[in-house]
Amino acid sequence: MSAVAPSPQALATGSNKAFNDRGKPMEVRLSNMVAAKAISDAVRTSLGPRGMDKMIQTSKGELIITNDGATILKSIQALHPAAKMLVDLSAAQDVEAGDGTTSVVVLAGSLLGAAEKMLQKGMHPTVIAESFQKASAKAVEYLTELSTPINLDDKTSLLRAATTSLNSKIVSQYSSTLAPIAVSAVTRLATQTSSNVDLRDIRIVKKVGGTIEDTELVDGVVLNQNVVTTVGGLTRIEKAKIGLIQFQLSAPKPDMDNTVVINDYRQMDKVIKEGRQYLLNICKKIKKANCNVLLIQKSILRDAVDDISLTFLKRLNILVVKDVERDEIEFLSKSLGCKPIADIDAFTEDKLGYADLVEETTHAGAKVVRITGVKNRGRTVSILAMGSNSLVLEECERSLHDALCVVRCLVKKRALIAGGGAPEIHVSRLLSQYAHTLKGMEAYCFQAYADALEVIPTTLAENAGLNPIAIVTELRNRHALGERNAGINVRKGLISNILEEDVVQPLLVSTSAIELSTETVCLLLKIDDYVQTR
Repeated sequence: MSAVAPSPQALATGSNKAFNDRGKPMEVRLSNMVAAKAISDAVRTSLGPRGMDKMIQTSKGELIITNDGATILKSIQALHPAAKMLVDLSAAQDVEAGDGTTSVVVLAGSLLGAAEKMLQKGMHPTVIAESFQKASAKAVEYLTELSTPINLDDKTSLLRAATTSLNSKIVSQYSSTLAPIAVSAVTRLATQTSSNVDLRDIRIVKKVGGTIEDTELVDGVVLNQNVVTTVGGLTRIEKAKIGLIQFQLSAPKPDMDNTVVINDYRQMDKVIKEGRQYLLNICKKIKKANCNVLLIQKSILRDAVDDISLTFLKRLNILVVKDVERDEIEFLSKSLGCKPIADIDAFTEDKLGYADLVEETTHAGAKVVRITGVKNRGRTVSILAMGSNSLVLEECERSLHDALCVVRCLVKKRALIAGGGAPEIHVSRLLSQYAHTLKGMEAYCFQAYADALEVIPTTLAENAGLNPIAIVTELRNRHALGERNAGINVRKGLISNILEEDVVQPLLVSTSAIELSTETVCLLLKIDDYVQTR
């Protein structure tokens, strides 16, 4: 490569191509970029509060209606390896920040477009990749300067961030119900010193019935399962002592390949009698430990509980809930303060959990088991999500998850920035100014990076049916006049101070989006061949 960077005219005419490589690496790069940009264009229309929704039909024939970037990309069967990288990119953003999964892919697509133009001018991919990395570090620096630090006790700021996240979802009209739930769920688990919140400690139980407005944060634990009432069992117990068992309450069976043949009536009676006696002994041991609520784990090999043992348990006044999934065991034992019991001989009183009330109520047409007043409960939260049908319910859960992630971001990095395309334009302006102080190729790359950031406000304006060129020009003008928080007010279709509209997002969402998308683009730029192994 020549020592002096040639002028853009020389690059454009191609008479003095700075970087001559053989045709194949260029082909591979272009093919990667076309595939990745196709993925980015697929989710681009669903960005922002006025974004479109996608209807996805799964291989099993189920319908999903959503505009959550990560969910859409998960269901796209991308065959091209570069397209798969963008799908992984949105999954990485989902893990890191939980929100901004659409923005990160749109941003990556825009950066690839900018890189492609520079490659065609003959710049070396390594130079572009290195400049992009430097530019992303600068962008994160500028965003951090722009942000305002917050305190976790400041509930209104947390609410504003959660509401902004929910406003771009299908369930946006219910954001006044869901945002406070998300905020109080996370703040219950977070302390002033905690740097992260484990979202596995927040359980969302979905029940079809009622409307989304019936969704509530439950003080205590809600179960996915219902009480077993086939033999007229109890549905309400006060001063409950809860046992969580992992063994079966049914007569033992021979192994798969063994069979027992009985051809004598007396032997038949004896087998049934022995079976009943065996179950009665187990039930008596359970009662002896003063247990009066029994949660039974699902069993594969034989029935977890059969009618005979249910009858015994009913006579002993024990409330039964069966089919507890294996992955719920850890959550329940943490929430209720009880230990899972794998063998009847280990069933003792010290392994039980205590609660004031366990009861099954009918809530908006759905039966719900609630455990309230739990003594020495762990730091866990249960949310009861309601919805009129499963489509709405699934989307409600995804939106709640995003809102929870936004509040969790604020626990990780306690700073807020404006939304509505304001930070992107701000960073874009500062990067352009910074590019003027640089020399050679790097200056072009920084300028291209700055222009690529404008894709977010452009897309927001396009999706809201506004004129993108007029809006983005006006936005640049406002920022040049010193209005750092001017952004696109999608509801009114004009530029206004976005902080007054309460459109805010956590700093972590934007910084991680910029870092992750730049990393992915640099990775794609450095690939120059594609080999398939058999």
